[in-house]
Amino acid sequence: MRQVSGILDRGLLRLWLQLSLACLLLVFAVGAGDVSGRYNALGHQMICTCGCNQVLLECNHVGCTVSTNMEGELRAALDRGDSDHVILRDFVNKYGPTVLAAPTGTGFNRVAWIAPGIVFLLATLGTALLIRKWRLHTVAMPAETAADEKTAAIRARIRRETEI
Repeated sequence: MRQVSGILDRGLLRLWLQLSLACLLLVFAVGAGDVSGRYNALGHQMICTCGCNQVLLECNHVGCTVSTNMEGELRAALDRGDSDHVILRDFVNKYGPTVLAAPTGTGFNRVAWIAPGIVFLLATLGTALLIRKWRLHTVAMPAETAADEKTAAIRARIRRETEI
């Protein structure tokens, strides 16, 4: 029984080592893909400052040195291990807030996100109230006056002559 126990221990140890190695490789593989994913994510959050107003990674100017330099700066920051927030902050400090593809959700920029929705809702509500007022608005019609005999005779003749 002692030999079976030793074989099981070695087999279990070998299985544990294989699983550990697989997990370690998986961690390194996921970490390597993360840099590429972060590069794409950050590159699509910034605008090329050459004047084309295109996303940094999609600048299609032939020989655009500005986008090439900015992409190099982005790669260098990722290689240094900077966080996304630090990288974006550094780019904003260097190129200004126009480098961001979308405004941040802080300070006055919140108005840029909230105001259009509020204006749309208020305009829709105002239009609905105006239409409701128009539909409920009644116009006073003049009351029918008592027609004399001559007018009644003319109306009767008109009705007879226009009937088909």
